Amino acid sequence: MALVRRIVRGASLLLLLASTVSAAPAVIPLKLPSGKVLQVEIMANDEDRAMGLMFRPSLPSDHGLLFVFQQADFHGFWMKNCRFPIDMVWLDESRRVVYVAEGVPPCPSEPCPVYSPMQRAVYVVEMGAGQARREKAALGSTLVFQLPR
Repeated sequence: MALVRRIVRGASLLLLLASTVSAAPAVIPLKLPSGKVLQVEIMANDEDRAMGLMFRPSLPSDHGLLFVFQQADFHGFWMKNCRFPIDMVWLDESRRVVYVAEGVPPCPSEPCPVYSPMQRAVYVVEMGAGQARREKAALGSTLVFQLPR
């Protein structure tokens, strides 16, 4: 009987742990103006957006993050607990680039600077430092992607 109780408790604990682990963000292709395609993780909820690239050792050159917001606003970003510089590209509702922050460095100590666009944006793409310029993601250009339904 004691063995059965242990097994039931163990199974209950595993179910509890499994329910608290969030699923990995969806990954979709995003086409840059140069034609290069990035595989981007969709950061659409508060938890994923807060975590972003924190604690990751690197970001492959064919990967990025796509932050999706419900409303256009001056969404600010910081580089707390990040380990490498990145480019940040803000997009409006039509996926047109409205602001680019290039080579944003990791934050060495608090308070961390906040990077914000000059116009309201609905999306923000994070990619490797230097990639925005190399792949022609400049003001007025359009990035192409289809969000999952």
